[in-house]
Amino acid sequence: MMNETISTHSNQPRRVAFFGSPAWAVPVLEALYQQHQVVLVVTQPDKPAGRGLKLTPCPVAAWAEARGLRVEKPARLRKNLEFTELFREIAPEVAVTAAYGKILPAELLAIPRFGFLNLHPSDLPKYRGPAPVQWTLIHGETETAVCIMQTDVGMDTGPVVARWRTPVGPDETAVELSNRLRDKGIELLLEALADLEHLQPQPQPALGTHAPMLQKDDGKIVWERSADEIYNRHRGVQPWPGSWFEHRGRRVKVLQMSRGPLEQILEPGTVLHIADGLMVAAGQGSLLLKEVQPEGKKPMPAADWARGARLRVGDRLG
Repeated sequence: MMNETISTHSNQPRRVAFFGSPAWAVPVLEALYQQHQVVLVVTQPDKPAGRGLKLTPCPVAAWAEARGLRVEKPARLRKNLEFTELFREIAPEVAVTAAYGKILPAELLAIPRFGFLNLHPSDLPKYRGPAPVQWTLIHGETETAVCIMQTDVGMDTGPVVARWRTPVGPDETAVELSNRLRDKGIELLLEALADLEHLQPQPQPALGTHAPMLQKDDGKIVWERSADEIYNRHRGVQPWPGSWFEHRGRRVKVLQMSRGPLEQILEPGTVLHIADGLMVAAGQGSLLLKEVQPEGKKPMPAADWARGARLRVGDRLG
């Protein structure tokens, strides 16, 4: 399971700048804060949230501000002379990125002595981009990795300094796999920071696969796909946009499903069975819907929804 590894040479604290924004990145910053000198935290700008649309800091900014760390939230990095000058004055030895959400310009990458290290949860060059874990699952991959790479001006194209490969669990969701890869990535990152003077970066192949941001329609259940494809997509679109289908003009979100034991014998989308769940035919195989959430209502057992919607065996969803 271990592939490229790093030996630890030094435990001296580094002057680190951290670039990250969502809750997923907070444990990365926390680990750096415990072992190194975090001289700057850079996040996305505050965004309106809640009913009052009050400007709210992202999770990384909130965590850092609560501990008195210096936080900057530039709206853009390219041709931002003020921020570039500030970054040069703070003079971090190394910078770390984890789900920051912006491509870094060359003038910024050149400032830290040891450059930028990025924690990326995929088996590079597979799944470069903002949603690597989601597309790993949607495409039914059975193995993946977490990589520590040196950031360059491309999108996740820099040389890799550490990689840990792991099987993908057959029922692992994007949330579970993301967190597992991040936690192992933190270990690799701390080893890399202890060994900055001796890293041996391995260049990536030029060609790779792209993992674009998910769109709402990526969660739509297409019953003509095989049960395996629908189930893998369901795992990949957690927690957003989630799996959903439309029935009689209303959207129904599927919160829990599993592959069904029945072979498809009717048209895709046909109700096969209503008992401990709602069994539906796919293009190949079947799916057991366990929990759903109809538009504007609370989550409920799928069988209860089916009975309330007066569905019968042989009816088609959609």
